[in-house]
Amino acid sequence: MNILIVEDEPKTGEYLRQGLREAGFTVDLANRGDDGLHLALEGQHDLVILDVMLPGLDGWQVLKRLRSMGREMPVLFLTARDQVEDRVHGLELGADDYLVKPFSFAELLARVRVILRRGRIGLEPTTLQLADLALDLLRRRVTRSGKRIDLTAKEFSLLELLMRRQGEVLPRSLIASQVWDLNFDSDTNVIDVAVRRLRAKVDEGFEPKLIHTVRGMGYVLEIPEPST
Repeated sequence: MNILIVEDEPKTGEYLRQGLREAGFTVDLANRGDDGLHLALEGQHDLVILDVMLPGLDGWQVLKRLRSMGREMPVLFLTARDQVEDRVHGLELGADDYLVKPFSFAELLARVRVILRRGRIGLEPTTLQLADLALDLLRRRVTRSGKRIDLTAKEFSLLELLMRRQGEVLPRSLIASQVWDLNFDSDTNVIDVAVRRLRAKVDEGFEPKLIHTVRGMGYVLEIPEPST
């Protein structure tokens, strides 16, 4: 899932970006309100984390512009403005939540997940399934034949991508951009190593094998057709 952070304090912005990436999200970061508005209008973000005191446009103005243009993505204000009237103003403008700095990252992450879960209810399936492999998006849990499989955040994101696009051969460059938010470097084997580790957890000891290498093209998650 994609999150946009609009935060002008460099250390806070990088802290948020790293933490949310480690939690399995793809993250964009803008340091100015006008840049954040541009990214929010051009991108496909599931949530915007928005500071109030920003150069260019302040957070109030960014949210007003988004709502006036019909953009209904969830917005969480993260700001040092802690007065009750500030919180009320932010929520009345259309924000979905309001968190005051200094903040606990654990609390921020919990609020992010609550907002995203609320937005997904009734819109998208909360479980992805192929054969006996099941991925619970809300509880971030994977099972196969009822047996729990423990994955790292990156492994979970990689499996989610494969399951969302099951049956489709995914090039390494696409996997790198979607899971690692990086341009693929042909000299690195990070994708192959990650897929190998994921395959060991998902397929070893189970039949049929679900993660397959398509030589020279990439990887695909599918139930193999029976040989004739």
